[in-house]
Amino acid sequence: MLIDSHCHLDKIDLKPYQDNFATFMHEVSAQQISHLLCIAIDLEAYPAMLEKVANYPNISVSVGVHPNVHDGHEPSAEELICLGHAKKVIAIGETGLDYFRSEGDLTWQHERFRQHIRAAKALKKPLIIHTREAKEATLRILKEEHADEVGGVIHCFTEDWDFAQQVIDINFYVSFSGIVTFANAKNIQEVATKIPADRYLIETDSPYLAPVPFRGKPNYPMYVRYVAECIANLRGVSFANIAQESSQNFNRLFSLSSETSL
Repeated sequence: MLIDSHCHLDKIDLKPYQDNFATFMHEVSAQQISHLLCIAIDLEAYPAMLEKVANYPNISVSVGVHPNVHDGHEPSAEELICLGHAKKVIAIGETGLDYFRSEGDLTWQHERFRQHIRAAKALKKPLIIHTREAKEATLRILKEEHADEVGGVIHCFTEDWDFAQQVIDINFYVSFSGIVTFANAKNIQEVATKIPADRYLIETDSPYLAPVPFRGKPNYPMYVRYVAECIANLRGVSFANIAQESSQNFNRLFSLSSETSL
């Protein structure tokens, strides 16, 4: 069984599934995907996202505001704490820093990031971290806010082995997306080869970043299999080994039992 540790189920194109979420979820289960973590990116869409997945015990959610979101409500730590108490919420985020899509004075982005970390610490729930062209500042803020107390995951990892080692040292995991299957992703593939067996997750980030052989097309949680197969080949182990390790790591990080992921 596999776990997709990061997907955006409210953004997925359901046309191939008769525009029916239940039909889509039936296919997810048929493809041996035992659990999904549906990630929030803003608070405006959050209620509808939560309603969509409410009746599925094998779907958990996060709550947070993505660093690239410029419009909409800016949450305080107290508001995130209030939302984060819901049973279905197992993580805070997606939060972090993005210097690729945002320019100018990014003090607001730093403050948003800090509010999320403080909420996660109050809730004792892990963080889902987005970082793009901002690894030094991301690491600095994580350390300054003592994010190691709750840990979390650097999702859709795109950095090098040196950065991976540094985030592991502060109690974070590394999550590999479909990017690891790209021929030019040599740095990420090196990290996938070297990462300790107890420090990685796998994800799709669907509907974005579909793996080879679907690159450039809409992504789906079922394609997490291709991420697992790629990592198995890189590490010289079986597919079953990667499925087991990544699922155990997910359950440990988010304090879930293996039964919860069925």
